[in-house]
Amino acid sequence: MPNIKLMESSLPVAPLKIAAHASCIDLGKKVNDYIVSFRQNTLTENHTSPLFRAYSTDNYLIDCDCPRFGTGESKGLLGESIRGKDLFVMVDVCNYSLTYTVSGHLNHMSPDDHYQDLKRIISAANGKAHRVNVIMPFLYESRQHKRTKRESLDCALALQELIDMGVSNIITFDAHDPRVQNSIPLHGFDSFNPPYQFMKALLRAEPDLIVDKDHLMIVSPDEGAMHRAVYFSNVLGVDMGMFYKRRDYSTIVNGKNPIVAHEFLGTDIKGKNIIIIDDMISSGESMLDVAKQIKERGARRVFVCTTFGLFTEGFEKFDEYYEAGYIDRVITTNLTYLPPTALEKPYFVVADMSKFIALIIDSLNHDITMSSVLVPTDKIHKLLDRHNTDLAARHII
Repeated sequence: MPNIKLMESSLPVAPLKIAAHASCIDLGKKVNDYIVSFRQNTLTENHTSPLFRAYSTDNYLIDCDCPRFGTGESKGLLGESIRGKDLFVMVDVCNYSLTYTVSGHLNHMSPDDHYQDLKRIISAANGKAHRVNVIMPFLYESRQHKRTKRESLDCALALQELIDMGVSNIITFDAHDPRVQNSIPLHGFDSFNPPYQFMKALLRAEPDLIVDKDHLMIVSPDEGAMHRAVYFSNVLGVDMGMFYKRRDYSTIVNGKNPIVAHEFLGTDIKGKNIIIIDDMISSGESMLDVAKQIKERGARRVFVCTTFGLFTEGFEKFDEYYEAGYIDRVITTNLTYLPPTALEKPYFVVADMSKFIALIIDSLNHDITMSSVLVPTDKIHKLLDRHNTDLAARHII
C-alpha cells in the first residue's frame, strides 16, 4: 500500500471518525473495514503514545441520521460526540432509492435533498470537530459548472457554502470540470480519477486482453472527455481517437441541445479492442451511439468505462445494444448508487473504489503527501506488467 512508511512514522491530525449518510452507508462500511485493516497492519511501538489512544479500533463509523417531520422538513443528528475528531462526512447525492413522505405523499430523494442533509450533519457538528472533511464522489451540481447564458452557477455556490460552514477539505471523483475549484482557491479541493480501478476491473473480466497499440485503442466519446482519454492512452502506450458532437443549437430538449450526429477523428480502428472512457453515463444515449459507430467501423470488442453509472433511463437500451453486439462490457464504479438489477447484467462490471477512498481518508488523517494516490501511473504499469507476464505464461502473447 502506498504511503505505508509515512503513516507508520507520522501522527494522525486527530482521532478519525466517519459519518456515512444513509445514501452511501454500504460504501462507508467497506471503507471503514479497509481502514481498520490498514491500521492493524501498521501498528508499531510508537503507537503506545496517548496520541494514539483512538488510533486502532474496530469501527470508525458514527451513527448519523436526518429524520423527517410530516411536512418533509428535517434535522441532522449525530449519534456520538465528535469533539476534537477529524470528521469525514460521506454523501452520495445521486442515490434516488431513498424516500420520505411529505404530507402522506411519497418522495424520492433528489440531489438537492441529499445536499441539504449533508449541510445538516455539518451543522450538527456545530464547530466541535477538530476538522470537517466532505467526501462527495459525484460533485453536487457539477454539470452546471460554468455560465453560458442567464443562468445560475450552482456548483460554485455549493462549494463556497460548504467552505463558509467550516469544511476544510472537499474530496470528489472525476469532476465534470475540475476548474470549478477556482471558486474556492484557498481551500482544499481534490478530484481523484479511477483509471487504475478501471484497468484492474477490465483485466479481471477480460483476462485475455492484449494491451498494446496493435490490439487496443482508447476513444473519447466527446471533446469534454479528451483529457481522460489522453492520459489513459499515454499510460497504456496505445493510440486514441475522439468523437465530437454536432448539436442543434436552435432547440432545447430536456435542458440541452439535441445531438445531430457523432463525428470520429482518429486512426483506423478495424480489428482493435476499444475502450470508451467518460465521467458518466446519464441516459446513455450518446455513449451507446458512439459504441454502435465504433462497432460498425470494424472494432472487435467495445468496453465502456465510466466513473458514474447513473442510468437515468434504465437498462433496456443497454440490454438491446449488448444483444446486438455493439457493447461487450460496461464498467462503472460503486461511487454512486447502483440498482440491484445492474449487478445481474452479463455485461456489467463494478470497479470497487472503497479501498481507494480508505487510502485517501487515512492519508488525509495523517496529513501526508498523496501524490502517489493522485497520479496512479506506477500502479497501472505494475498491473500491466503482471498481466503481460500472465499472458506470456499462457502463451497468448
